[in-house]
Amino acid sequence: MEIRQLQSVLAVADTGSVTRAAELLHVVQPAVTRQIHNLETELGVLLFERSRAGMRPTEVGAQVIERARRALTELDRAREEAQSSGAGLRGIVTVGLLASTAPLIASPLVTAVTQQHPGVRLRVVTGYGGHLSRWLEAGDVDIALTYNQPPASGLDVKPLLEEDLWAVAPPTAETVPPHGVELRDLLERSLVMPSAPHGIRSLVESSAARIGLSLDIPVETNDAGVQKQLVQNGLGWTVLPGIMVAGEAAGGTLNAAPIVNPGIPRRIVLAKPAGVRATAPVRMVADLLEEAVRGRISAGGWPSARPVQ
Repeated sequence: MEIRQLQSVLAVADTGSVTRAAELLHVVQPAVTRQIHNLETELGVLLFERSRAGMRPTEVGAQVIERARRALTELDRAREEAQSSGAGLRGIVTVGLLASTAPLIASPLVTAVTQQHPGVRLRVVTGYGGHLSRWLEAGDVDIALTYNQPPASGLDVKPLLEEDLWAVAPPTAETVPPHGVELRDLLERSLVMPSAPHGIRSLVESSAARIGLSLDIPVETNDAGVQKQLVQNGLGWTVLPGIMVAGEAAGGTLNAAPIVNPGIPRRIVLAKPAGVRATAPVRMVADLLEEAVRGRISAGGWPSARPVQ
């Protein structure tokens, strides 16, 4: 199994065509065809289904492609680190951010890394907490800013902050006290919520169960933008982190306030794979990520957030 074979397989998988893969790799088409044929012969399986519509990975091919992608990523990282000199850090670091935190954290993190360590290449991916945990455990992500509900096995976590979840109501609602929405009052409403399993939904359901109540959820969507749009159109209330709705609440396009009596806190942690020695670039990015988080909190840019010491 050769690097060129893996590169050819990934290029075809990404483009769906040998012709486009050859253009991407800057080689002639027969060279790509030959590399894939040689790898299929070596493995004794077909990696792609051929048709007039293009090339689509087989079930086995999809598994090989996933592992090939990780292998080439690790080779890129090893190459960068081997070329490091005493003049500064070099390497590739993949950072995972919750979709709710990315608009707040991505820019200051990228700015700090590029200014202080220009030899480090940063990859930023976003996802829900469950996705980030799986990517960390699979080695696709080096570090992540995620929630710790429930505590993930196979990960080392460092708590950074707690934030209160907010009740979000249509702009026409006149019953949202600025100091907060009682949990019992919220649960009397029809809610637009993510489909289970989902971190925020689990937190709200657990809080409701502790006071002997349940949720009325006529509509489910895992897209926070759709949640807010449906609420804006008067089709229910929802629950989101304050950082995702504070702007709309201030502008009057949504009504929103923290949930109180009891509140529903969400703990945000800095997570990395357990038992894996972090490289110097990863440790550096982790430090700058923590600085970016604490800087946003101290500047008042993270609504309802409290640092965890």
